[in-house]
Amino acid sequence: MWALYTRDVRLGVRAGGGALTGIVFFLAVVAVVPFGVGPDLNLLARIGPAMLWIAALLSVLLGLDRLFQADREDGSLDLLLMAGERQMPALTVLVKCLAHWTASVLPLVVAAPLLGILMNMEPAAIGAAVLTLLVGTPAITFIGAAGAAVAVALPRGGQLVSVLVLPLAIPVLIFGVSASYAAVTDPTPFLPPFLILCALTLFFAVVGPLGAALALRWASD
Repeated sequence: MWALYTRDVRLGVRAGGGALTGIVFFLAVVAVVPFGVGPDLNLLARIGPAMLWIAALLSVLLGLDRLFQADREDGSLDLLLMAGERQMPALTVLVKCLAHWTASVLPLVVAAPLLGILMNMEPAAIGAAVLTLLVGTPAITFIGAAGAAVAVALPRGGQLVSVLVLPLAIPVLIFGVSASYAAVTDPTPFLPPFLILCALTLFFAVVGPLGAALALRWASD
């Protein structure tokens, strides 16, 4: 499993520029917001956490079609599933999700503080946004694994992944933004929405790989 993880991280960083594409798209989405809403610094600070989360969600959706597609095209996906039968196919999918998150999504979390400064966010708001992104974006990847597995055998399935994943990712977005705002809003406690966000990530860490493994098994038959 460690060999699979390191292999997918190297491929994700090297092939297709997945990490760089996600960062550029993330930067582009956040950078155009001041042009749309105007130069009001107070307004930018208020909507900053929500915009970071929306930009991160769209950036994650952008790269989900690469999760299984390359392995299916070169035939290695079938070998991985057959090897996973000795253990659990869902475990193989989980490792691939973690590798995809490390290569393509973690750089977005690292870049988030710089974009938070661009949005005139307070240091506490930037820290809360980064923490919630670090905890919540794996949930989007796990949800996306199921969508990518369903669409992997379909022509132009990459366009379908976002349609399948986006509605399921809305709860993650809601609690991620709520926790980010709660960190800088005195009457609102930070811990409850943050713990719910953690619970959603743990829940989808189980359900997502299981659903993806079943979908891949169906697609390979």
